[in-house]
Amino acid sequence: MQVEVKVPSRESGVKGSSIRLDDALLTLYRKEVEALGSPRPVRLAYAAVHVVMRDDYRTCPHSPARPGDAASIADFIDWEATGRIRQRISSLGFGIAEAMDTAHRFRIGWKAAERLIRECGRLHLTPRFIAGAGADHLTDIANKTKLVEAVVYQANFIQEAGGQVILLPLPWLTRNRLDESAYVEIYGEIIRSLSGPLFIHWLGEKFMPELAGYFPGQSFDRIMALDPAKVRGTKLSLLDSAFEISCREKLIERDQIVFTGDDFNFESLIRGDHQSGEEGAVGDIARWVEIGDSPCALGNFSHALLGAFDGIAEPAGLALRYLACGRVDRYRELMLPSEELSRTIFEAPTGNYKAGLAFLSWLNGHQENFMLVNHEEKGRDRDHYLRVVELAARARVISNASLAAERLRTFLEKGKD
Repeated sequence: MQVEVKVPSRESGVKGSSIRLDDALLTLYRKEVEALGSPRPVRLAYAAVHVVMRDDYRTCPHSPARPGDAASIADFIDWEATGRIRQRISSLGFGIAEAMDTAHRFRIGWKAAERLIRECGRLHLTPRFIAGAGADHLTDIANKTKLVEAVVYQANFIQEAGGQVILLPLPWLTRNRLDESAYVEIYGEIIRSLSGPLFIHWLGEKFMPELAGYFPGQSFDRIMALDPAKVRGTKLSLLDSAFEISCREKLIERDQIVFTGDDFNFESLIRGDHQSGEEGAVGDIARWVEIGDSPCALGNFSHALLGAFDGIAEPAGLALRYLACGRVDRYRELMLPSEELSRTIFEAPTGNYKAGLAFLSWLNGHQENFMLVNHEEKGRDRDHYLRVVELAARARVISNASLAAERLRTFLEKGKD
């Protein structure tokens, strides 16, 4: 079905026009992919997924300037809708990355994260989920020993729930301005205390300003080299593709992988082969290894753990199946417009990216509102949301044109309030 929605002139000066919503744009691709069969995936792909708030959160006075405490925020999470979103995205071929920044991990607190992890484990998803271990169940961290114990506690909980562990960045380290040797010492103690597989997350300051200066000196390289049989890779959310490429070239020598967290450049980073210089070239598979219970390809490419996948799950899932079949042309046909959409969702201030993800989920009928924790959805203006819809239409993200048109018209009449 195709539906056109008239939109008014923008504050940016763009004149009024219309947006065409079409929910049949993926029909051909779905049929074609099914005919190609089900080859072994050549990239591991995890979607970091947002949480849904209940409708009655609308009257709660939380705001970015005056955020609510973790307990009161958790009271307003719509747990059933949050679980359904994870099941839907898993059904499209993605692993779920639970209790990460996309789920407002640093706002909802450990009790809510604990429930997310436990309930994700109860879904028995395939592939297994991955979840972030930090130290946010402590209100105060007295010293390095307490920090290590806290991270180990959360990691053990994740593994007991059936998930794999990604070690979240630890803001305590930057707050206390610790040096390279201290980082290596602390991460070393955590790694020695846990069983693998483990992954290490490096989150850039564009997502979380207080992490500026994280992994000082050569600390990251030294930590990744401590126990490669246990530390199987890293997620890089630095939005620095050149660094990511150089990093994965080092890590592959130790059979470690890079999950790209670059929501601006993932098409080429996942496709790989940045050495030939040929347009549309793809990275060759050098060998296969086992990571946990999953076969994993190694080569001149990145795997992916992206918040963007929350909003582009179906076209991106089809694109990755095309890539596994060697149809790089179709992969790019689907992934490039998805990347263009992602760049707008994650535009500065990048930390407000969750607004676009929740908005698209609401438009497509997967949730009943697009409110975020602390009402961060109000940090994006109407023009931003309209650009997200325009690019979503091009990226073939609209799955219910009639409903999306109805909700878009409601948004234009009432706005975020």
